[in-house]
Amino acid sequence: MNSHIRMSLSTGLILLALVSLVGCETCPCTSATPGLPGIPGTPGKDGRDGYKGVQGEPGIPAALRSHVLKGEKGVIGVPGPTGKNGPKGPHGPEGEKGELGLKGEHGTPGDHKRQYQSAFTVARMTAEYPAKNSPIIFTREITNDHKDYNVATGRFTCRIAGLYYFTYHVSQAYNLCVSLLVNNEIKANFCDHMSNKIQVTSGGVLVQLTKDQQVWLAVNDYNGLIGIENNDSVFSGFLIFPD
Repeated sequence: MNSHIRMSLSTGLILLALVSLVGCETCPCTSATPGLPGIPGTPGKDGRDGYKGVQGEPGIPAALRSHVLKGEKGVIGVPGPTGKNGPKGPHGPEGEKGELGLKGEHGTPGDHKRQYQSAFTVARMTAEYPAKNSPIIFTREITNDHKDYNVATGRFTCRIAGLYYFTYHVSQAYNLCVSLLVNNEIKANFCDHMSNKIQVTSGGVLVQLTKDQQVWLAVNDYNGLIGIENNDSVFSGFLIFPD
């Protein structure tokens, strides 16, 4: 047994030695240096077209796709500054008449009595006799409500139609005849002859007047009317009942 083992080992060693000798003869002991890259070759021809592929499924319609892709509504921006007013346009057509409104509350009481007042008292302040057949001028206003008597013309103008009372109290230094006229029509005559150096005479009459009629006093040839201190001459009139 030992002899056979020794023979086998010797044979193996011999084989290994032979293999080692053959490898040293065929392989270099050092590695070689790499060569330069070669020149690229000519591109090959295009290949043949491939077979037609299978048709794909239909896509989403454009309108539907735009609706699907629509984003969310944005936040409202800050209002811009107010612009200038434009030119005024033409008037539009008149609108329809609206419904009747509610009845308002009663107002404060008015001075209705004041509307129906008409009264005056005027005085003649001169020693000169008045002109004949002309209105006697009484220049000083004692009372002249609403200025119905005109001190420049000597005429009273009716503003409120109704019943009036006119009267005069005058001083005279000569024979005197006084007439009361309404629109140039004599309504009454009063005459007084002198019996003293200075004396006083008077007269009065009720007259129905319509609006804008005028009333005045006048004298004829007997015109001895005066108006001096302590010898006054006054003419008065006032509304009694309005129409």
